Amino acid sequence: MRVLGIESASMVASVAIVEDGNLVAEYTLNHKKTHSQTLLPMIDEIVRMTETDLSELDGIAISAGPGSFTGLRIGSATAKGLGLALNKPLMHIPTLEGMAWQLWGFDGLVCPIMDARRGQVYGGAYDCISGDFPVEVIPADAIDLREFLEKTIQVVADESTPWKRLVFLGDGVPVGKPVIEEVLNCPYCFAPAHTNRQRASAVAALGEIYLKLGNVESAEEHTPDYFRVSQAERERKEKEAKQNGSN
Repeated sequence: MRVLGIESASMVASVAIVEDGNLVAEYTLNHKKTHSQTLLPMIDEIVRMTETDLSELDGIAISAGPGSFTGLRIGSATAKGLGLALNKPLMHIPTLEGMAWQLWGFDGLVCPIMDARRGQVYGGAYDCISGDFPVEVIPADAIDLREFLEKTIQVVADESTPWKRLVFLGDGVPVGKPVIEEVLNCPYCFAPAHTNRQRASAVAALGEIYLKLGNVESAEEHTPDYFRVSQAERERKEKEAKQNGSN
């Protein structure tokens, strides 16, 4: 079973090929280039280097959000275009779940947080030791960072739960670290550099599991999970509200 993974939900652009539980290739870039410049050339490169025939793929796993509106749209369009051209199924991988998968085996709560601006994060908490893939403990949401941290404290403080420490990863960490250090009174740590951002290898690996379970969708069906309206849409509504208020 061979799966192509695509990750573009943040500044990170990443593509990978996983085959029968093995990582064949991964190309990850986190450096000031738009995904429209990087994704297709990166796919071309790993396909060429691994001598992969795209027609032999069994499916395409796409990091489906939440995240950057532009990044998600570009990744979605890339996956849909390949899926349509190759007649391959898509595996819709929640971005935060893919991030949590990178820290599989951690015996506490895995807490990916992505910077959503305005003091918010896209955040969730996952059990990454009890099952065959990450299990959502705190549902993924666009949420105030302090509110999210309070939820993690409640889970850790609950004597009936097995998780007594936290690990944070994602681009919400550098922005939110002062708040995390201020609010938390339980054991926590931050993921190291090689696991603290999104990676397509995790998306592809989860995609292989999804494919085995039959959890797939067609290219026509796929839409990203934005979690909230875009900045342009918010600004339009705010402008309309001001105009209506002045009338």
